Amino acid sequence: MAAKSDGAPVSLRNAIPPECPSRSDPRPPQRRPDEQRYTLSDCCWTLCALLVFFADGASDLWLAADYYLRKYYPQFVLTLVFVIVPSVVVQVLSFRWFAYDFSETVESGTAAAAVVAASERDISTKDSGERGAGRSAAAGVLPGPGTGGGARGCCRVFVWLFQALIHIFQLAQVWRYVHALYLGVQSRWHGDPERRHYYWRMMFESADISMLRLLESFLKSAPQLVLQLTIMIRANQVLPLQGLSASASLISLAWMISSYQKVLRDSRDDKLPMTYNAVIVQILWHLFTIGARTLAFALFASVFQLYFGIFIVAHWCIMTFWIIQGETDFCMSKWEEIIYNMMVGIVYIFCWFSVREGRTCCRMLIYSLTVFVENVALTTFWYLYRSTGERQSTLDLYAVMMVCVVASSYALGTFFMFVYYCLLHPDGAVSGCSYIVEKEVPVEALASPASSLPPDLVSSPPRTLQRTKGSDREPGIDGDVFKVRPPRGAQTPVPHLTPRTEGPVIRIDLPRKKYPAWDAHFIDRRLRKTILVLESAAPVTPRIQYRCLSTPKEVMEYETTV
Repeated sequence: MAAKSDGAPVSLRNAIPPECPSRSDPRPPQRRPDEQRYTLSDCCWTLCALLVFFADGASDLWLAADYYLRKYYPQFVLTLVFVIVPSVVVQVLSFRWFAYDFSETVESGTAAAAVVAASERDISTKDSGERGAGRSAAAGVLPGPGTGGGARGCCRVFVWLFQALIHIFQLAQVWRYVHALYLGVQSRWHGDPERRHYYWRMMFESADISMLRLLESFLKSAPQLVLQLTIMIRANQVLPLQGLSASASLISLAWMISSYQKVLRDSRDDKLPMTYNAVIVQILWHLFTIGARTLAFALFASVFQLYFGIFIVAHWCIMTFWIIQGETDFCMSKWEEIIYNMMVGIVYIFCWFSVREGRTCCRMLIYSLTVFVENVALTTFWYLYRSTGERQSTLDLYAVMMVCVVASSYALGTFFMFVYYCLLHPDGAVSGCSYIVEKEVPVEALASPASSLPPDLVSSPPRTLQRTKGSDREPGIDGDVFKVRPPRGAQTPVPHLTPRTEGPVIRIDLPRKKYPAWDAHFIDRRLRKTILVLESAAPVTPRIQYRCLSTPKEVMEYETTV
């Protein structure tokens, strides 16, 4: 969607003027989005993610085959169901995304052309020759249904067949991982502007993988882990393949929720990126807390199967209602938002997952106390009503060991959570060049001698500038109100900064979603297609500009072009 409305420019790679002074921040400097490169660490991370995926899936299938050979048919059926059903759901969703991304319609070409035209009109500092070159380049890459000829048609048929086979054999995640790896390597080998285009596509692909794998992990790995632990506890023995499958499922859960948070932060230019040290600590945090949670579930389910099902459904309903009451804003429609909240409710059965902007201490404390009380209650009920036999002393020792494992695992997970938030959390938003959001100042004041900036231009403003709503503005102020202040420790007025006004600017007629939601251009496939077209056509990196939350009159003045 594109419209002519003012907003805060945001982009994965907003250029920063070289003469811009650095922030007086005690933390080590972070890479700015325009400096981000695909590194060896990123490549190794993707390869490790592939290894985790294969280990989780292969161990479950191997265990199912072992159950069948041992004639443990109920265990075989349950294990196989928790492998096949979630995988099919993920494949269908992945193929749906591929079909939309690969289809070339008149509407997509018209949308891209409209944004090209709008963005060129908004650029007043570029000469006519440069604008003409951009228009010609854009026209050359806009998709259309009537171009390509027979060779192109054969290639399209081959791609459709190839993707169909990939998804039929349940390998969509593998293909997307390999594709993201290829795009990352290409962005490393090429220079601008090809590097920028490959990097955009790699970020989009990484976002898709993280969403699909997170969904698959909590639909497959989480119930699989509880199932195998319950079978082991009821049988009072641990088969090697059972231990391998349970360990792989636990690692997959911890890995994917941490990987999801990292990719989400990397995609948001208004947030500092997460380092790999922070990701490792977060993996340990979720590894121990989810381990304690699932073990408590398995202990209780080994004695009270019916009551365990009632408990899970009740917990899911309460968590889902809590999430819906918080009015999340992740999806593009109301029904998609409700489905998303229901899926997050499943995640909340096992671990904490941030879904709202702002301070999360209170919400996390409430959730952690609730989980702690539930774990204690479930483990206590199992200890009191567990089966006893002739070897009473041995069973008592075993029960005490299980209780200690649950308690120590949860304590270790809480310890790593504190380490992450106290030492490694990338807290704070990425500020713009010498401006940090805090104090409310009319935008006209930026033209005063103290700032020495033109009245209609802000040089590299904060990636997300907070606006006041129409009801909160002071009388007599009609324009947008930005909240800005000088950097910490500054003693002199902000020096003159060279404004960055080159374009094109992609104006999206939507308010920007608040973190921890994905930006609209990461979840709306139409915006993706338009951005990739403009990224290929533009002589410089496009800047993405969302609609500011201004008065209703301003929003109604301009028409949406898509």
